[in-house]
Amino acid sequence: MTRETILKFGTVEHADAGDLAGWIVVGGKPTMQTAVQHTTEDGKVLSGTWRATPGTYHATYTHYEFVHMIAGRIIITPDGGTPVEVGPGDAFVVEADFKGTWKIIEPVTKHFVVRVG
Repeated sequence: MTRETILKFGTVEHADAGDLAGWIVVGGKPTMQTAVQHTTEDGKVLSGTWRATPGTYHATYTHYEFVHMIAGRIIITPDGGTPVEVGPGDAFVVEADFKGTWKIIEPVTKHFVVRVG
């Protein structure tokens, strides 16, 4: 079997609804959908598309994540830290020990890459 060496993300047809582990709603009634669109052969890196509606989550990370924002606006505030606002076109990383809030101001679509190993 030949492994594809280039994979272009298309439209998300099947996304898992429901909050991610470590994400707790603390304001409003946000919802999220996660579509893992690629996993490396060793299972250590996942990438895909995430969508969320307005509201606030408190998130506890256990894995490193790279994010590229496609649409929407979020204010991310580490516990005891300074808020960072991100929007369309922004790229950023979240370290594995992050704890803090994600206040989703406008509906979000982002691409992500998570290192799980």
